[in-house]
Amino acid sequence: MSSIIGQTLKISIFGQSHAAGIGVVIDGFPAGITVDMEKLGQFLARRAPGGDRFSTPRTEEDRPEFLSGIVDGVTCGAPICAVIRNEDTRSVDYRELKDIPRPAHADFTAQMRYGGYQDVRGGGHFSGRLTAPLCIAGGLCMQLLEQKGIAVGAHIYSIGSLQDTPFDPVTVSEKDFPRTRFAVIDPVISEKMQELISDVRTQGDSIGGIVECAVVGMPGGIGDPMFDGIENRLAAILFGIPAVKGLEFGSGFAAARMRGSENNDPFCIQDGAICTQTNHHGGILGGISSGMPILFRVAFKPTPTIALPQQSVSLSKMEEVELKARGRHDPCVVPRATVCVEAAAAIAVCDMIL
Repeated sequence: MSSIIGQTLKISIFGQSHAAGIGVVIDGFPAGITVDMEKLGQFLARRAPGGDRFSTPRTEEDRPEFLSGIVDGVTCGAPICAVIRNEDTRSVDYRELKDIPRPAHADFTAQMRYGGYQDVRGGGHFSGRLTAPLCIAGGLCMQLLEQKGIAVGAHIYSIGSLQDTPFDPVTVSEKDFPRTRFAVIDPVISEKMQELISDVRTQGDSIGGIVECAVVGMPGGIGDPMFDGIENRLAAILFGIPAVKGLEFGSGFAAARMRGSENNDPFCIQDGAICTQTNHHGGILGGISSGMPILFRVAFKPTPTIALPQQSVSLSKMEEVELKARGRHDPCVVPRATVCVEAAAAIAVCDMIL
């Protein structure tokens, strides 16, 4: 399994959902950085399971144990290794999935790839639980970026057909980031989204949505075309988050319906600096940062494991069967995914800055 990413800053994710633990090794993180453990804990708490009625009832503290790389609260240059112990597992719920794969889940493809030796408990290494160590690395990277005047923030852009107020692509700043567990800008839409998720859960179903993320304070001139541009590097790590199925930068797919005169961002000078009047390009031109806010949206599919009966197949009997999946799962991954998107973006940006 290819669970390592990065060039100057290398991130390696290990563990499975129901293994003894999960964790991360971070190689290349600079020495001399003071780590605010309280702030990191608050960041991880936004992703942790069992915190509200919109997430899985599985209860895990997700408190990392740092084995190396940090001495007296300061990074020492050695690889940082952090482990989270799995406590609230219920593996019996997943016993039949080795023979009957869940529709839209990696059960079937993992069976073909690993010949039946993969860990199906809680989704194994394919589980969204593996975003916890991703967020450890991302939380540390966000603290490093803060010292460089760069901030990363995301919000729930949409759940189903309900849409939040978008970030302003030109003026978005750190004060616009809703650093909350259910990160929505418009309180009225937030209530409607929460009602929708509750209704979907009651029906035994799930629903998808979109996360919008911005990187502000990014200097211009970062990025390497053709294959190491900012979009390339962000896409590589963002698609490592389970359930991600789409990604667009700036105006994204809407640009395909525009004319050049609409999509082009006129250059201007403000306070002695060159910038653009609009930001359809999402802060990236030719794979290189322009100095404008970097803006992108990430689409998440509905959670595959639902309470409703679904048609599947028995791999051992080679016949069609009905699957009633058990286990504890989010009716919508998007609320907890906002912090995962922030973490992934922070890692990619930190790697490029270093």
